[in-house]
Amino acid sequence: MSSLIGEAWAQYIANPPKKKGKTWGARHLFDHEKLMLPERIKGEGVNARTLTAGVLASLAPLPLSALTADRIGAWLEEETPRRATQAALAFRLLRAFTNWCNERDEYKGIAAPDACARKVSREHLANAGVKHDSLQREQLRLWFDAVRRIQNPTIAAYLQGLLITGARRNELSGLRWEEVDFQWGSLTIRDKVEGERTIPLTPYLGSLLRDLKRRNEAAPTVRRMNTLKEAGKPWKPSPWVFSSPTSESGRLQEPSIAHRKAVAAAGLPPVSLHGLRRSFGSLSEWCEVPVGVVAQIMGHKPSATAEKHYYRERPLDLLAMWHSRIEAWILEQAGIDFVPEKAGLRVIAGKTT
Repeated sequence: MSSLIGEAWAQYIANPPKKKGKTWGARHLFDHEKLMLPERIKGEGVNARTLTAGVLASLAPLPLSALTADRIGAWLEEETPRRATQAALAFRLLRAFTNWCNERDEYKGIAAPDACARKVSREHLANAGVKHDSLQREQLRLWFDAVRRIQNPTIAAYLQGLLITGARRNELSGLRWEEVDFQWGSLTIRDKVEGERTIPLTPYLGSLLRDLKRRNEAAPTVRRMNTLKEAGKPWKPSPWVFSSPTSESGRLQEPSIAHRKAVAAAGLPPVSLHGLRRSFGSLSEWCEVPVGVVAQIMGHKPSATAEKHYYRERPLDLLAMWHSRIEAWILEQAGIDFVPEKAGLRVIAGKTT
């Protein structure tokens, strides 16, 4: 029987230990397999891309005797700065693996019993934990001021849209114009949980998207049109709401850089794009909105017992009433006077026109 870590690991997941008579679930098995995968190529030709090796892959060719507290500490020091969450998961699974090894006759005594002791994680493993970054009510004015100064109107609208809808970053960046209904005031979002969900298009966000649509449908200069024609790419409006002419996909790919700069310029603590989704959920509490309404807008299944038993799909007009109230409260805290007009929409920053 080989005593290399990678080969012992393969034996481990092929004969996983049972806990209370239960075998591993599919997700648990997948995590074990993925963490030990080497760097590899996916796809062919122009579509080929290199996939990063699993966080445990560097340990695979080492003998089991290399599993010592010092070696695991050095491994954590290398991996944690790059991918803290994966390193934390891998460490927990590796600890169970070393315990399994020391219970097997063929591996017993080879790996150090204290290789994955809690002392090692305390000294070398960053506390990834659950992230709680979000905007507070008193920070909204500074955040909106900074984001609305971003020179790229697509990114500025996208970031405000994340906060106002509570959508996941990829749900909103993948929005197409065919999924925006200005007449009935709705957005159809491709939902990773339910497949899709329809949420209200609130008045202020609607004004931002109308501006993007005008920009998207405005033909470029004749010179630009000719350049595109010569390249065999005749101009046409983008199907993406948050389009990007420089990205391969044609839609916004990495708005985080502009957001980090805006947040830093505003003097605010770091807030991730997912933190804007969290912000929508927490800020909604100020408006005393039913938790089921917020859950339906965000694409969450309600967690409260009462909501589980009495949960129902609320109609769009009822969602719109509550969602517009949330948006209006957020704009009020941000010092933005928003005035909807019959012949268009007008935004007045602060109290001036």
